[in-house]
Amino acid sequence: MKLVITVVEDHDVAFLMEALIENGFQATRLASTGGFLLQGNTTLLIGIQDTHVDAVINVIRSTCAPRKKIIPQMTPELPTAIGVPVEIEAGGATVFVVDVDQFWKL
Repeated sequence: MKLVITVVEDHDVAFLMEALIENGFQATRLASTGGFLLQGNTTLLIGIQDTHVDAVINVIRSTCAPRKKIIPQMTPELPTAIGVPVEIEAGGATVFVVDVDQFWKL
């Protein structure tokens, strides 16, 4: 048994949950806070059999693809001043796969 812990941007979570359900996987959704770009994040806990890890990773990879984003650059000296826009990579997912000794659904 494995626990897949996945952190994704709030923007991607609805699409990911839908894709997981379509592929027969269930997830517990937890609100989480990210520090990068002050964007909201969601953490999903997905309990699966060992043989389904690759399938879940493929669903996550196909749903939460990284993308380019343009944001205004802020200067620490003048927090109200907006500088030249900067291109960053957003999206994607951070995924941890952890062994589970026991699992009960009560």
